[in-house]
Formats: sequence, C-alpha cells, structure tokens
Amino acid sequence: MKLLENKVAIVTGASRGIGEAIALMFAEHGANVAFTYVSSDEKAKALEEKLTAKGVKAKAYKSNAGVFADCEALVNDVVKEFGTIDICVNNAGISKDNLLLRLSEEQWDDVMDINLKSVYNMTKLVIRPMMKARSGSIINMSSIIGMKGNAGQSSYAASKAGIIGFTKSIAAEVGSRNIRVNAVAPGFVETDMTSYLKDGDGAKAYIDKIPLGRFGKPEDIANTCLYLASDMGAYISGQTISVCGGLNM
Repeated sequence: MKLLENKVAIVTGASRGIGEAIALMFAEHGANVAFTYVSSDEKAKALEEKLTAKGVKAKAYKSNAGVFADCEALVNDVVKEFGTIDICVNNAGISKDNLLLRLSEEQWDDVMDINLKSVYNMTKLVIRPMMKARSGSIINMSSIIGMKGNAGQSSYAASKAGIIGFTKSIAAEVGSRNIRVNAVAPGFVETDMTSYLKDGDGAKAYIDKIPLGRFGKPEDIANTCLYLASDMGAYISGQTISVCGGLNM
C-alpha cells in the first residue's frame, strides 16, 4: 500500500544522507517530491533520476533554506509546478563544532541560519497553501543533541533545541486548520556528517552507550518521517520523536 499516493512533499537538504533517504521513501510511497540542495548539481541530478524512476514527479532546486528569499521562490515555484504542498520536511542542517571559547560569531550564525532560521523560513511559507487546503504535515529535523546537549556542540544543540520549541508553538497555532507539526530527533546516524565517529575506538565508545548496539541508518529516520507524513500519524502533533536506538532515555 502506498501511504502518500499523489501527495506533494518538499524535503530540504536532500541530496545525501537522511534527506535523500526521506525523499526516496516518500517517492516509494507515491509522493511527488521537490527537494533542495546547495552544492552538488551531480548528486541532485542523480537523486532526481532515482525519484522519477519510481513513477513520481520530482524536481531538484538549488536553494539555501537559510535565506528567506530563496525559500519564498522555492515555495512559489513548487505550488506552481506541483499544484499544492501537503508535506514539508525541514531537514537542511550543518554542524560547526567547537568549544565555546573557540567558536566564532560567524560559525554560530551559520549554524543558526541553516539549522533554525531555515525552519522558520520554510514553515512560514508552506503553511499558507496548507491552510488553504486545511491539511498538511510539517516535520522538523531536530537531534538528541538538542535534548541532551553535548560539549563542543553548543551552537548545534541550541539550534536543534530551538526547533523543538518552535515545533510545539506552531503546532498549537495551526492545529485548528488540520496541519500537524512534529519534530524528529535522530541519535547517531551513519551519514557523511557523522563519518568521523566510525573510526577506531571512538565508534565503540558511542555504540556502547546505545541500548540497541548500533548506529542508526538514514532509513530509520525516513521510516519515522513516513509515519508522521501519512495518515498513520493523523493524531500526532506537537511531538518530538527520538529515533536514537534508546540512547535518549
């Protein structure tokens, strides 16, 4: 059964890792997918081809989710090209880890713009067509670091914690229009961003803290997003779901 048949989804930061897995999962379940990227045209084109091979409409947009004007142009074009927006996954994110004494203002601002301001940008814009349709699901990518904190990751933790508070607030604002807003908080997931964790004794130290005894896979996060995007999650809003193998207990 295809859970997202003929739905239209936007996924930001989808040319690799978790975002790519979400886009592919949604397409597998019948959603037409618009996705954003900022660097590799080659990877974006390859993903676009993978998505259309699943029999859905797909389009890649070179767009910086941290810039409001980029997001406005994106949303306007998606509505024009696809007709509506049913689902928005705010997945774009970066990390610039450093101890606070060494963390520059520029690094802090970059993380806030891409991780947190992007969620404001996209949510503000997509709720307009969703309110018109009186239906929608917004999924914001947080992190267990935003719930637990972590030394050397103050900017990342602050941005991801901000997403949780934002999610709850917007869920309260738009619930009466049948728009659901939730956050997903991944633990340690095997992506390019976390590849440094897999080398040497460091990997074992992290895995030893995870009750399920392994790093997550991008598909683990994509499965949760599918649940929240589809009618299976029809009575869930304002929540943060940890997908972390039991690490955050």
